Amino acid sequence: MRFVIVTGLSGAGKSQAVKVLEDLGFFCVDNLPPALILKFAEICSQTRGGIEKVAVVTDIRGGKFFDQLQSSLEELETGGFNYEILFLEASDETLIKRYKTSRRMHPLAGDGRIIRGINAERMKLDEIKKKANYIIDTTNMSTSQLKQEIIHLFVEGGKTEKLIINIISFGFKYGIPLDGDLVFDVRFLPNPYYIETMKKLSGNDDEVREYVMKWPEAKEFMEKLVDMIEFLIPHYIKEGKSQLVVAIGCTGGRHRSVTMANMLYQRLKEKDHRVILEHRDINEEGN
Repeated sequence: MRFVIVTGLSGAGKSQAVKVLEDLGFFCVDNLPPALILKFAEICSQTRGGIEKVAVVTDIRGGKFFDQLQSSLEELETGGFNYEILFLEASDETLIKRYKTSRRMHPLAGDGRIIRGINAERMKLDEIKKKANYIIDTTNMSTSQLKQEIIHLFVEGGKTEKLIINIISFGFKYGIPLDGDLVFDVRFLPNPYYIETMKKLSGNDDEVREYVMKWPEAKEFMEKLVDMIEFLIPHYIKEGKSQLVVAIGCTGGRHRSVTMANMLYQRLKEKDHRVILEHRDINEEGN
């Protein structure tokens, strides 16, 4: 029997994750108190093959009961049950935005600020995160991308030694992405915005892409960028990093940065890296 424990930060996407697991044939239970995990595993095992895949969600919604999670995991091990832990997290900025959008209160915030609840939750989850088999950072993931990542891990037998590389195009006039690990400025390239026929277009259009990439410095930059990222990837993995955010910016985040982000995405995909692409400011006005 495959037994998966889903946990992580509130607002990181556990509800979406368990829906995907349910679609994949897992028998799922949400918000199960840790003290009941062993008993639940015993009941499932007694079905004699009737239930082969199980996923339970347990998190700080359980209040004081959640503090028993470590001892419950030890009981599982003593009882001879193998289990896997799927841990979901996201950046503070992303979690705050999600809470403000949903207008919900963080379980640990009380009457205080959301960030205080997030910080308290991170401390509570620190030990369980260290035991996790899989860690998914959903900061830059859409629901469909999260689904594909879970399928990669639980159906395709995906290995976690590959980094998830998030490539983000952005406009400096709208601010640098706070979660960027590597930030590159491509404002040194000629700007298509000042050519009337391309002003309303974006880096997703062939005309803009051909214009940006016709310059020798653009081609040389891309070669050096790919080489550097390929060099860094094994070192980041060695340090335990599971996700790398590469931010590429121009003035308005519509032409040059989008072109270069698209090119980098394609080059890394060709090298069999796991890559996610986002154009943060492509629909904003300006150059």
